[in-house]
Amino acid sequence: MTQSYQNTLGQIGVSAAVEVVVLTVIVWLLTRRAAVDVAARAPTTPIARRELLGLMVYGLMAQLLGAALGHALGWHPISFHLAGTLIGGEGHLGPAEALAWAAYNATAYAALPYLWFRRRYDTTALCLRSTNRRRDLTVIGVVLAIESITQLLGLSSAILALTAGQAASGVPLTFVLYLLGTGLPTLVFVQALVVPRLARLAGRVGAVALGGLVYAALHLGDAWTSYASTEETAASIGLVLLVYTLPGMFKAFLTVQTGNAWVHLWAYHAIAPHTLIDTPLVVRVFRL
Repeated sequence: MTQSYQNTLGQIGVSAAVEVVVLTVIVWLLTRRAAVDVAARAPTTPIARRELLGLMVYGLMAQLLGAALGHALGWHPISFHLAGTLIGGEGHLGPAEALAWAAYNATAYAALPYLWFRRRYDTTALCLRSTNRRRDLTVIGVVLAIESITQLLGLSSAILALTAGQAASGVPLTFVLYLLGTGLPTLVFVQALVVPRLARLAGRVGAVALGGLVYAALHLGDAWTSYASTEETAASIGLVLLVYTLPGMFKAFLTVQTGNAWVHLWAYHAIAPHTLIDTPLVVRVFRL
């Protein structure tokens, strides 16, 4: 990992930390009188502990399998972010790899876990149904507006430099690709399954803190990480925690406060930041 990568990721982490603090205060003000008891939707403590352990083992195996599959096909490791996300450096990334990344993550972290748990729990227990649509839409609108403005200003409006044709094809393609590759996996695996069980076992604060760490851990195989030496391993793990833990905590906070895992997806994931940040990357990869 080059020093420039480390500096760039460090700057991203610091900027995200400031933004997350501001957004957390705003969301708390919007939801403080109608916060949901997410822990009550989770199974009893022994079952929650057993299911959470199973999810952690499954998530680790899915990460290792994704890394092995990417290596076997001559690609980057398949992790929670497509190679080139956030800092560029996508190398030889092509359309086949991007599509395979989205398909693998949607299957491994969204479809299969959802089908397994849906046999025992309804959509409310999985935090996949709103119990207060007006509040949820308000939170989504406010957070999405702030995040969109922040991303557009912070990125020197890179997406605005695209031609009309590139934007017309690149924006919807990026939205669908990242929805499948990281949005729905985070929605199901982390927000619908892990966070409620953490709330049962560790309380609301614990669910937010540990939910952020789980979200960060799912990015340990991202393409920019390197484990070739002790120093690079320490740097990679440290930067993953710096860049992803606080955003992951905010996503978990949105779920804990609203009881609706969909809120994080539309307010702080699928559109902003990913569609706004990564459309130029997708345009390059697919040569649009």
